[in-house]
Amino acid sequence: MTDLLAQAYPWIKALHIMAVISWMAGLFYLPRLFVYHAERGRTGTEPAASLAIMEEKLLRLIMNPAMIVTWIAGLLLVLTPGIVDFSQVWPWTKGAAVLAMTGFHMWLARQRRALSEGRGANGRTYRMMNEVPTLLMVVIVLSVILRF
Repeated sequence: MTDLLAQAYPWIKALHIMAVISWMAGLFYLPRLFVYHAERGRTGTEPAASLAIMEEKLLRLIMNPAMIVTWIAGLLLVLTPGIVDFSQVWPWTKGAAVLAMTGFHMWLARQRRALSEGRGANGRTYRMMNEVPTLLMVVIVLSVILRF
């Protein structure tokens, strides 16, 4: 199994990067949709209905599959011999940031449901939360590239 993982490493890494890009795009865009929904999409109006459809499809058809593929490919990369040295700090900071990113994804899913039910936070909250994936991305990228 480990020999197979080593041979497949470049393909798994490519798949992981593509999935991360897709997931991040959704994590950046969905809170922006929430801002519009909270500020302009009163329940029962056409903007609210359109935004709810966009939010639901983005989450279900793009973000959820991208997150799952990111996790599976990432775990396969971790299992590849010689790739990760757990005596260093960087795998732990990356892992913590990925767990936080997943938690943020789940928070977004709960907010989508709340907005579709006519409740949810205000636009300012979603604007501030829109910065969370950027901060986590910085931690993840610096962890992997600098390997501190």
